Amino acid sequence: MKILVAVKRVVDFNVAIRVKADGSGVDIGNAKMSMNPFDEIGVEEAVRLKEAGKATEVVVVSIGPAQVQETLRTALAMGADRAILVKHEDYVEPLGVAKVLKEVVTAEKPDIVILGKQAIDDDCNQTGQMLAALLGWPQGTFASKIDIEESTLTVVREADGGLQTVRLRMPTIVTTDLRLNEPRYASLPNIMKAKKKPCDEMTPADYGVDVKPRLKLIKTEEPSKRQAGVKVCSASELAAKLKETGAIR
Repeated sequence: MKILVAVKRVVDFNVAIRVKADGSGVDIGNAKMSMNPFDEIGVEEAVRLKEAGKATEVVVVSIGPAQVQETLRTALAMGADRAILVKHEDYVEPLGVAKVLKEVVTAEKPDIVILGKQAIDDDCNQTGQMLAALLGWPQGTFASKIDIEESTLTVVREADGGLQTVRLRMPTIVTTDLRLNEPRYASLPNIMKAKKKPCDEMTPADYGVDVKPRLKLIKTEEPSKRQAGVKVCSASELAAKLKETGAIR
């Protein structure tokens, strides 16, 4: 069984985001970059399935500039077998990513494709669902538990009302939630070994995919600063204050 895991290079979650002065986007100059946390959980789950003897190969794929190789090497150090870098310098929207992944899936023929449920930079939560639609495959989103039984995959997924269990026929798409597992740290020996693992380089054009953005970014701005609260002595005074601020009418 082959598992394909899609990963994304994002600004590290510990870094305070700065908006560019002209409002054209987020300033990532000199910012620490790392693997999207939800994707890291996906890599960990794929490696665990391989260690349990339920998978034979784990392939990681990412789209982005040459620096994305660092993220892919981290995934290889965690236990993935090989990597694919689809080189593209500009931002790729979720639909473009899904189209590229569709072609990668067609070439690699995995039994399971694992993605993080969302990336912490754009928070779109779209790519896994779009990929499932393009492939016509079943999907188990927001997975907090995965179990494989022969040709079926049982996914416990987190829903608004609690937990939902779905059984999917493979090949299938899975998107990971935070409670699925705790990713391991890559050890120094594995980091050294990862340098020798294969990392193929492709481009969207090699797959015949147009990743030109369909959306135009108008402006990026920081959220307004939280204002200091005030003390009130009664419910009627509270209601008056809320009406004054426009919170209620």
